[in-house]
Amino acid sequence: MFLYYITDRRQLSTNHDESVRLLLDRVSAAANAGVDAIQLREKDLTARELVELGSRVATIVHTVSPAGASRVRTRLLINSRIDAAIACGADGVHLRSDDLSAADARVVFIQAGVSSPVIGVSCHTVHDVLVAAGQGADFAVYGPVFEKLDNALAATGLVGLEEVCHRAGAAELPMPIVALGGVTAANVVDCLKAGASGIAGIRLFQNRSVIETVAQLCKLAKDQHS
Repeated sequence: MFLYYITDRRQLSTNHDESVRLLLDRVSAAANAGVDAIQLREKDLTARELVELGSRVATIVHTVSPAGASRVRTRLLINSRIDAAIACGADGVHLRSDDLSAADARVVFIQAGVSSPVIGVSCHTVHDVLVAAGQGADFAVYGPVFEKLDNALAATGLVGLEEVCHRAGAAELPMPIVALGGVTAANVVDCLKAGASGIAGIRLFQNRSVIETVAQLCKLAKDQHS
């Protein structure tokens, strides 16, 4: 199961310095706990501030050793800003559905000397997912599933999630789908049964111990297959 932590330091504290400190603590804990990827989604920051924070986050995730031989190091993706992702040494970028295409983004990375960037795309419809897959995105974050996101899109429920996971052409384009929007430990198994390859969230990873959350989620996923 792919675990995707989306950051929002403003939920941690209204004080800037304190929020950054708390965010870096969460990032370190997430990387040590085995979160697969972290999306740095601090949209209020200037480009310079984003690169500075991104560099600090990159240093953390790049120095955490995998807990086991089979575990892959946590990847860092920067929200929307390819230039910032390259500048801070991130592993890739997370694109909005109306951003540059995944294919074009990959070209920019390669031209900058990043040969294998990780590219995720936000998707809200089957069409979005098909486009992202066709353009070579590594995975799609689909939502909202259970509750509205900040763009006020209505939740599609498990029916919508299942539709995109079993979309036409999925066999030929097996791009993983990561569920977003009100995903909790109480409904994660339902998301996996609907066909999701993983789950994403902000509060899911920020509102309690990341280590405990990851352990609980992994156990739920394991029990589902046992």
